[in-house]
Formats: sequence, C-alpha cells, structure tokens
Amino acid sequence: MITRKTLLSALAALALGSMAGAGLAPAQAADKRVTFAYQDMTTPIRVLMESGDLEKRTGYTVKWVKFGGGGDVIRAMASGNVDIGEAGSSPIAAAASQGLPIKLFWILDDIGDAEQLVARNGSGIASVKDLKGKTVGVPFVSTAHYQLMFALQEAGLGPKDVKVLNMRPPEIAAAWERGDIDATFIWAPVLTVAKKSGTVLASAGDFARKGKATFDGIVVTDAFLSAHRDFMTTFVRLLAAADAEYAKAGATWTEGSPQVAAIAKWTGATPAEVPAALSAYRFPTLAEQASPRWLGGGAADALKSTAEFLKAQGRVPDLAPNYAAFVTTDVVEAAAKP
Repeated sequence: MITRKTLLSALAALALGSMAGAGLAPAQAADKRVTFAYQDMTTPIRVLMESGDLEKRTGYTVKWVKFGGGGDVIRAMASGNVDIGEAGSSPIAAAASQGLPIKLFWILDDIGDAEQLVARNGSGIASVKDLKGKTVGVPFVSTAHYQLMFALQEAGLGPKDVKVLNMRPPEIAAAWERGDIDATFIWAPVLTVAKKSGTVLASAGDFARKGKATFDGIVVTDAFLSAHRDFMTTFVRLLAAADAEYAKAGATWTEGSPQVAAIAKWTGATPAEVPAALSAYRFPTLAEQASPRWLGGGAADALKSTAEFLKAQGRVPDLAPNYAAFVTTDVVEAAAKP
C-alpha cells in the first residue's frame, strides 16, 4: 500500500532531482529571500514582477522562477526549494489530498473562459464526442486536465476512447505546429496559437456553470508563512493594487503599453496576444478574496470537489479530511487593514 508519507517523499525526490541544477534554496526564518514559482498565465502580477516594487517595499531578494505547469510547482514546493508558487485549483487539490504543508492565500484569477478545448481544423472534430480515437494534449493534473476529463465523461467517453497525452504548454505548442495532436485544452499564450488553426469546442467557463469551477491561486509553504508575515501582507497589498489598476484602467493596457510589454516579457506571449488573454480572466478584489465565494469557503469547496474527481480518475489515492485546512484568509484580512 502506498502511504501518504511515501507519496510526500516521492514528490520531494522528484522536485529535488528537477531543481538540482537550478540553484534554488529555501528561505530561512532570518533570511530576507524568497523563491517564487510562476507560470505563463497572462495576469496583472507580471506587471508587479517587472516593476521591482515588491523588492523595494520589503527589502527582500525575490527569485522568480518560471515553471511549465502547476504540478511542477507543487513538486518544487514539496521539496522545500520553493516558498511561494502559482498553481491551478487542480494541482492545489492534489497537493492538499497528499497532505502537503501549504496554504492557499490568494486567488490569482477566476479562470472563466481563459482555458479552452480547441480541435484542429480539418481533424473531423466538431464536438467533444468526436474526440473518440483522437489525440489530445494537456498538462496532467492541471485545471485544464480536470476540465478535459469532465468534458469527456459528460460526452460518454472513457479513458480508452481518447489518447490523452501529458504535455507542458511549450510542448503542446510544438506538437500543434507539427500536427502531432488533434486537440488541446490549454490557456494563453498557447491557446492563442491553437485557435489560429483550430475551433473552440468548449471553455472552462462552460463547465464552471455546471458546478466545475476552476481557478489559479497562489500558495505558500506553512514554514514561510509563519516566519514572514510582514512580507506576505505587503505582497498581498501589491497584488491587490495590480489587479485594481487593471480593473480601473484595463482599457489602456494595449499592445504598445508598458503593462502589456511586461506581461509579454514574463509569459512569452506576444504583446498583440496579451489584451484578449487578460480579458478572458476575472480577478477577485481584495474584499472579494476573503468572501464566502473564495477564500472564505468557496475555494475549499472547489478543492474538495476537484479532489473527488481526481480520485475517481485515479490521480490521487486519498482525500484530505478537511480542505479548508489548506486555505487561509489571514493574509488578505491583514492586508485589508489600514
């Protein structure tokens, strides 16, 4: 029988192996250093990353490290070599199911229509049912993977009916260009590439309306959260300010703006792709973060629902007794105080 301890040890070993050459080290209590694992989602946090304001306001040295998927981020955090990281609700649910000592403290985005299932033009795929016998690329244990499996299940397709390949976003982009896959469930900037020669079959928003909501969040290790409360509070205030600026002046974030240039730089998207990709997401305000819809209850419910689906799919062996234990409102509540 595979125990939870064995699973955690395996996750740590995988992360240590993949990170050995990256020169990453965990932050200690007395250190003013933090390693942040980010992905390629087109969100306002990239403007904060480019500005250097987090470093200026806190005096911390921030090491921003890009990862190909949320599963990779979680493995790195399991090793202790990453302190804070971005991950979708699906990998966060998997991490909580395995008992990782982490906390979800910020909803980076409500995915909405930002992730979509796209079929290649000329593949003969006009609906989800037509994926039978086809090849689909998706990052495993991501929110897109969770939505894809639900879409297949809803269409009456089983695991043996569709060849689902585990691919990181850059691998999906390359496979799409070569014609190696018939469809993909993915986010921008790869989504933008796929849609140029493909047809959208469904979006994450379609399934959210059926009770399968997904989001991207930022998680922190319990050790870092406990030792660096002031840093975390300042970080959240700056995150909220970046989202608020987009909500107020998003119409000015155009192809030639410095904000779009920053997002393009950190994500690998082209400036022309960024405005539409940004508009597909929804960004909860600081006040909304702690509400019952998000960190105040809804996020834990979504993690539990996602974990139940992952368990049914054989992606996690057990469920956590309480998913609310992996979510905290403490940081946003501290940031909201004058």
